[in-house]
Amino acid sequence: MSVATKPSEAARDERTVKHPMPWYMPRFWHGMRFSTWARELARNRLAISPSRVPMACAITGFTAFNSALAAADRVFYGRQIDRVEIKKPPLFILGHWRAGTTFLHELLIRDPEHTFFTTYQCFTPHHFVLSERWIVPWIGMFIPERRPMDNMTAGWNRPFEDEFALESLGVPTPYLSIMFPNRGPAYEEYLSLRSLPEEKRRRWKEELLRFCKRLTFRDPRRIVIKTPPHTARVRTLLEMFPDAKFVHISRHPYALYRSTVSLWRALNAEEGLQVPRDESWIGDFVVDSLRRMYDAYFEDRSLLRDDQLVELRYEQLVEDPKSRIRGIYERLGLGDFGRVEPALDSHLHEVKDYRTNRHSLDEETEERIRREWGRYFAEFGYE
Repeated sequence: MSVATKPSEAARDERTVKHPMPWYMPRFWHGMRFSTWARELARNRLAISPSRVPMACAITGFTAFNSALAAADRVFYGRQIDRVEIKKPPLFILGHWRAGTTFLHELLIRDPEHTFFTTYQCFTPHHFVLSERWIVPWIGMFIPERRPMDNMTAGWNRPFEDEFALESLGVPTPYLSIMFPNRGPAYEEYLSLRSLPEEKRRRWKEELLRFCKRLTFRDPRRIVIKTPPHTARVRTLLEMFPDAKFVHISRHPYALYRSTVSLWRALNAEEGLQVPRDESWIGDFVVDSLRRMYDAYFEDRSLLRDDQLVELRYEQLVEDPKSRIRGIYERLGLGDFGRVEPALDSHLHEVKDYRTNRHSLDEETEERIRREWGRYFAEFGYE
């Protein structure tokens, strides 16, 4: 079975730049509290493009609203959430951006004993326990049916990355590079956390743990977590969850590079507070990020037991998804595969007509990728 994805990268880039979402549609920054929002504006000296001022004003109003709701949420639920115990260790999906982590995530959450962070929860991590039930039914119109950056299905109840929740909680992340794209990469030290002072790393762990507790308070099932930067954080995640499970997915490096560069350009155009003018940093950022991500991953995976890690290739997964998921269940001891089969079969039927894109690069870029990412080629069998 061949599964996949999206329209051509070039067409998607052109559509995104020429036809951005309206200023009033939700951006990644709408879930921040006012203090976090003000910090980032001050850090970047209010360098907002004139055409993005209406969007920035709207976000400012929402951040004040979030601050009030976050305080109320803490009053009503804070003590109960602090006492929550996460009894089922999370299942982490690892892999570089565009490696197929979203597809794998969609398959693993079909299990009725698994849960996940929704888009709304990641947008409003500090008050979703209080607000989700009464706000989500009224705001469906304010999110597109498909994500502008890659044409994937969107929705407030769809799975999302917890990295965006950390961002809204005030934890720095490389994803904040998108906010002011003409200023280049931001918070690169938060990719692997390795060079952070211990106090900042401790705060990172506290915020992620509290976010997981908030979901567990609502839903005690095993959380399936997908965020590409976690690939570089296995050591830290093990400190938090010693019995966590991990599934790593790789993809041909040429496809990764081309698609990731397109992703960042699309996100900058849609989400940024600046109209992108200078994006010359993106190619170098993508190359450097994978290298640093996998320097950490290759070192940290030795800390995992055999029943804690499965590695597979995207090309293998799309060829026979059901067999690969069955293998994951057997290797990681996730329980009876039969309980997930009906929902898995249904989802695979829905996506059976998707096809993957072909990616082309010039010879100079291919040579650079092979040179810079040589270990990735060798470790995952792309020689």
